[in-house]
Amino acid sequence: MFKYNRLRRNFLQFATLFGAGMVTTKVQAHHTDSHFDSSSAHKIVFQCNKVKPEYLGHILFSAGEMLRKYGDDIEIVITTFGRGVNLLGKNPIRPISKEYQDRAASLAAYGVAFHICHSTMKALNWSKDDIADYARVVPAGAIDLMELQEKGFSYISE
Repeated sequence: MFKYNRLRRNFLQFATLFGAGMVTTKVQAHHTDSHFDSSSAHKIVFQCNKVKPEYLGHILFSAGEMLRKYGDDIEIVITTFGRGVNLLGKNPIRPISKEYQDRAASLAAYGVAFHICHSTMKALNWSKDDIADYARVVPAGAIDLMELQEKGFSYISE
């Protein structure tokens, strides 16, 4: 019960801070349709390959804080692979709370890019219909992380 209350309190704190930032300015992470043709001053990619609530909470909170601080002068990507793809699954195999799915969708609405590993999807027999509409399929999570780092993205592994 304590863990649930703490998670709920953390989410409410995040929602309040994030919401306050949205009221004062229209925050939108900077992305282009052709995978970052133009550049922002700040670029960050988060590795997401686990489903533990605390782990997912850290990633989603950190992405929200970066977005709140840098607004449209940041490119944020969360690359999911392995168990982490469950965050983007419509019917995840591993349990993912509705709270985290909603937070991910909210971040995506503000321009945070969510990449999902095709190799993991294939192993799970998932198609594009099985994942969130905002998810972008990449050939492999590790390749995506490497290519984004080569393009100047700071790599964060929680």
